[in-house]
Amino acid sequence: MIFSIILPVYNSEKFLDKTINSVLDQSYPNFELIIIDDKSTDNSLKIANKFQRKDSRIRLISQPENKGVASARNIGLKKVKGKYILFLDSDDTLPRNTL
Repeated sequence: MIFSIILPVYNSEKFLDKTINSVLDQSYPNFELIIIDDKSTDNSLKIANKFQRKDSRIRLISQPENKGVASARNIGLKKVKGKYILFLDSDDTLPRNTL
């Protein structure tokens, strides 16, 4: 069973490391993390790229223009492979055994 976690990101450089690490630290390893960068103007895209290079469970989508969180989530929904879907905000963290 695979979980799909959709993470819209917009100018979240202050929180993004902690948020992504909370997903990667899950006790259940069978998940995909879909990060949708909504045309951030800070270092959010750079941070997401760094994590994507390190972990094949992370997929990064970069929107060409800012369209808002609802649009980013809808793009993520079109890309999921998992049976179960979880939305995560870029300033939130998942407790270790959430999945």
